[in-house]
Amino acid sequence: MKKKIVVAITGASGAIYADLLLKKLNQLKDQIAEVAIVMSDNAKDVWRFELDNEDYNKHSYKFYAKNDFMAPFASGSAKFDTMVIVPCSMGTLGRIASGVSDDLICRAADVILKERRKLILVARDTPFNLIHIRNMETVTEAGGIICPAIPSYYSKPKTIEELALTVVNRIIDLIGLEHESYRWSSE
Repeated sequence: MKKKIVVAITGASGAIYADLLLKKLNQLKDQIAEVAIVMSDNAKDVWRFELDNEDYNKHSYKFYAKNDFMAPFASGSAKFDTMVIVPCSMGTLGRIASGVSDDLICRAADVILKERRKLILVARDTPFNLIHIRNMETVTEAGGIICPAIPSYYSKPKTIEELALTVVNRIIDLIGLEHESYRWSSE
């Protein structure tokens, strides 16, 4: 069954993760029914600053304004399977953990949790304070998945993009899509 996925992009550092995830989802489009995107204003600023481009405009997916509560994924009846917030700011995490649905990102996350579907938060901050950790605990207990943007090195990445892809590949695995990536093996 093809997946319906919401990708939310917040203003935390790590626009490269969002960019690579959108590109990877495009490569896997035969497994996907729909991808919807919502970005905060800060996310656009961070993207421009970190990636020196506005290529978020070039992705072929449908974009929704951060306050568009008429977006289909603002309701459980639209049956989106998965929501990935990448990168996920600590402010967004805190609002989700508190049940504050003051924008489309937090409303969609609330819907995904209430419908018992898959919510993946790619937390991008360090170090974590106790409030962050408790918010992660709350979201986890509610059914969300905290996937910190912590790259792995056993694939011996040679570029920043290859390093960031180690996180993106974990996200793709969590979504439940089939793809080629480095797999740990004793052989």
